[in-house]
Amino acid sequence: MELFARSRPSLTGTAAAASPAGSLAKVAKLVQPHLKDVEARIAQQAAAFDPAIEGYVVYAIGVELIHIATLMHDDVMDEAERRRAQPTANARWGNSLSVLLGDCLFAHALTLSTSFENADIGRAIARTAATVCSGEMIQTQRKFDLNLGVQDYLRIVEMKTGSLFSVAAELAAVISEADPGVIQRFKNFGFQIGTAYQIYDDCVDLAGNEGATGKTLGTDLRKGKFTLPVLIFLRSATEFERERCCQLVLEERVEEMIELLKNGATNGALNESIAAGGDLIREAQGGLDGIGSNPYAEALFFLGDALCEMFDQLRV
Repeated sequence: MELFARSRPSLTGTAAAASPAGSLAKVAKLVQPHLKDVEARIAQQAAAFDPAIEGYVVYAIGVELIHIATLMHDDVMDEAERRRAQPTANARWGNSLSVLLGDCLFAHALTLSTSFENADIGRAIARTAATVCSGEMIQTQRKFDLNLGVQDYLRIVEMKTGSLFSVAAELAAVISEADPGVIQRFKNFGFQIGTAYQIYDDCVDLAGNEGATGKTLGTDLRKGKFTLPVLIFLRSATEFERERCCQLVLEERVEEMIELLKNGATNGALNESIAAGGDLIREAQGGLDGIGSNPYAEALFFLGDALCEMFDQLRV
């Protein structure tokens, strides 16, 4: 993609050349004034709730309502205690209240979506909310399932995260009255970046640092959620290694399981997962070809670079 080739850092070894913060800074500098407005408008939504629950809403909301609602439910199912370096809602107030709070946020987000004159926007948001929840349900249904394959996993993460990023990118183009071809390119970009980000998040759960991430790690394995590194390992593991894997998962010996993923017969399932995420990002960036050269298109490209750099920091 020649449009940005001169300013684009390498997708391999990028941790030494630039930090994720450096690439993200290029994006943040461009959109920061708009983000402040978005954050202010989201904070104002707390006033739309009954005063008796407004305090809970203020504590919970931060990025966007539907995403926060899904995280609430995730934390309940995973029994996670920390997210964004603070106690989760379920850690503070219990599961029952947290589930209901997530429901309130979902409902309010869908209500807000009806305020657009273009009814397709509200329909797209509602459809995506249903897709996200369906993906979470399928993942929950397939816990501890040794027959889960890589393609099954990809379908789940495409539904629960790819679709959310996709609709955000799509609707930004729709609201900007972009041409149909551009809208489709943005939709595809969001879908691929969102899927890659979920792969990254799943790798972080195994190989990240809890102090740096600010959330409870190792929850996927403890709850029997087999993410990409585990599935890649199982795909080519010996019978002995498969039995060993099952034993470690059932006994919640997460640290030993992580060592298997780093050094097993697959020659590093964790690194192979990181490479798969990088491939998705490159594909997403390639999809931007044909969009006019401007600072915002370049910022999307840098966003992919930052995610690649984040992946590289997990390599073992």
